[in-house]
Amino acid sequence: MNTDTYSHFFSLVQESIKNKTFAKLTLAKTIGKPELQNIFVRTKIIDQTLQASVIFKIYNEGLQEIEKIMPLDTLENELVPYMNNPFMSALLFTIEHDIVLKLNKKRIANINHLPPTFKNADATLLKK
Repeated sequence: MNTDTYSHFFSLVQESIKNKTFAKLTLAKTIGKPELQNIFVRTKIIDQTLQASVIFKIYNEGLQEIEKIMPLDTLENELVPYMNNPFMSALLFTIEHDIVLKLNKKRIANINHLPPTFKNADATLLKK
């Protein structure tokens, strides 16, 4: 199981939010053609509290988006069950670098750092 790798990855997510470098989190690269196509995470302020806005993109007779608001510290428990079924990668976009968690064919998770895609952090973080 990839528990340590997943925990490390989500600690990087939390650190990027705390440091205001977080831009977006995406779960992608599905196995086959599942209804759930992507999961996107951004931040949102609800009742003066910074929360996670998790958007599930579902393709079922058309594209639907379902938003779920949750505390930031629950992201790992909420999203890890989607890894390996149906998603093969999680991409953390920060203004410092992109961090990619990928599962290989043997379902072993690896984390790689790439140059940043985004120049600006999630706008919600800059308001807080």
